[in-house]
Amino acid sequence: MKKLLLTTVGLAALGMAPAIAADLPARTYTKAPAIAPLPTWAGFYIGAMGGYAAENTSDPVKIKGGFGGGTVGYNWQSGIYVFGIEADAAGADISATANFPGFSAEDKLRALGTVRGRFGFTYQQVLFYGTGGFAWADERASGAGLGVSLSETKTRTGWTAGGGMEVMFAPHWSVKGEYLYRSFDSENFFAGTIPGGIDSGKLNIHSGQVGVNYHF
Repeated sequence: MKKLLLTTVGLAALGMAPAIAADLPARTYTKAPAIAPLPTWAGFYIGAMGGYAAENTSDPVKIKGGFGGGTVGYNWQSGIYVFGIEADAAGADISATANFPGFSAEDKLRALGTVRGRFGFTYQQVLFYGTGGFAWADERASGAGLGVSLSETKTRTGWTAGGGMEVMFAPHWSVKGEYLYRSFDSENFFAGTIPGGIDSGKLNIHSGQVGVNYHF
């Protein structure tokens, strides 16, 4: 009897197995989420930027102030390495004034810009880079006293070098922070008014700027 019961139970179990298997829910497979591709920095971009600059001097009377403008550039990329060229131009109010009894003088950078090469490397969405190249500035020197006023504008030229970090925070969009040291050659002002003119000497300034770029 025991053997019969065990055999019957076994046969019943074997007969029920397909039915039980049919009643089990189908196994579902969840597809692994797609990994977002890392951004490419290659191509053309335009943007806006602004910052603050101050003359590199121990003289208490030194030019300083803000500036703002635009940027245009092009990048090439090979693996993690990025190299390119960038130009920027900005209106500026970087100035210093001196006042004496009956006389006042002002030195002011009204605009400035650069044309620079950039070279750096990427880590995920971040680009770290060094940069350097040509720098220019529109400078106006003016003075007034004893009923006489003088004013002359010169375009200073020189070089710039620095570095920065840029982050691709959304498709096509990046934000950056950058430091530039700018060194401008000496200019001679008021040579047509004052015998020998006034030699300005070299002008060196520190500048920090932030910007946002759109990448095509």
